[in-house]
Amino acid sequence: MKKIIALLSLLFISTLSAQDPPLKLVVAGLTHGHVGWILSRESNTDINMVGIVEPNQKLAKKLSDEFGFSMDIVFNSMDEMLQNISPDAVAAFGNIKDHLQVVQACAPKGIHVMVEKPLATTYDEAQQIKALADKHNIHVLTNYETSWYETNVKAISMYRQGDIGELRKVIIRDGHKGPKKIGVSNEFFEWLTDPQLNGGGAITDFGCYGANLMTWITKGKKPNTVTAVTQQLQKENNPKVDDDATIILTYDNEMAILEPSWNWPIGRKDMELYGTKGVIYSDNPTQLRLRLSKGYSEYTEETFLLGERKEPYNDPFAVFAAVINGSLKLEPYNVYSLENNMITMLILQSAINSAKNGKTVQLN
Repeated sequence: MKKIIALLSLLFISTLSAQDPPLKLVVAGLTHGHVGWILSRESNTDINMVGIVEPNQKLAKKLSDEFGFSMDIVFNSMDEMLQNISPDAVAAFGNIKDHLQVVQACAPKGIHVMVEKPLATTYDEAQQIKALADKHNIHVLTNYETSWYETNVKAISMYRQGDIGELRKVIIRDGHKGPKKIGVSNEFFEWLTDPQLNGGGAITDFGCYGANLMTWITKGKKPNTVTAVTQQLQKENNPKVDDDATIILTYDNEMAILEPSWNWPIGRKDMELYGTKGVIYSDNPTQLRLRLSKGYSEYTEETFLLGERKEPYNDPFAVFAAVINGSLKLEPYNVYSLENNMITMLILQSAINSAKNGKTVQLN
């Protein structure tokens, strides 16, 4: 019995020693409306927030009071932060234009980066980010809310196993009533409606979701053509940027219609996959429907009610930590991946150019 207890004790000790130390994470920027996700994250053994970069000290103090972090870990710039601490990773929660600057500061020091969608404001900036990531061998992940949807994972799995036959059309709708109408913070609104800091309006803020999902669905295919139109339906709220867009992507055997908008009456992030035998409706994070044709207008329909994704996929920061420590290897062209988001940025840039020039952009 003593020998068994001794062996179990050794096994327990070796298990503890084999655990990876917490990831030392810095949050770069506090102006993004989603920054509360990381600031309110429960203390886990995988991540330890060791610093924050935010030049707006008034905003930093406000969030310090709300979330309980110490102002002692707040720095005015990336340079100041890097002179004082050596993080393993940085999560960017400032404006989209800052993503390149964050990677420029982190990559030479081997610091991995996660940004909020989209990857960059322009395709040129995305290319610079990729060049730095490749040169310095760091991970650069892009976080999308739809990455957490089990319905999207199941929808694509069902399509790939042939449930709806060959894919013909995908319709993806994303958005809400608009930043002003849903009451985002002044700091968030200021850059979200700035064409330089955000890259555009709804076309970038929500167009990136559909482009990202289509690149995942097609396993990295670039569309043959990109055609887009934009409108400004709330000039009083969004005077500098579009607030409604329609993007059409054509491929060899299928097409996609992306409908990003700040004019939906309700918030939405849904997807429809149309095949030769049926359609999959990914209605929201938890509900999915499979409708199969049984004739001209007859069909059967099955509804699936799903829970959240399993660990670590239910938490983007857990995914980030697992990728860095090597316990998780993402599939090619996964929604987080740099190769996916390079194509996503190519689609977005082409859509912006198409809307501006009134012409279809030929990619292949």
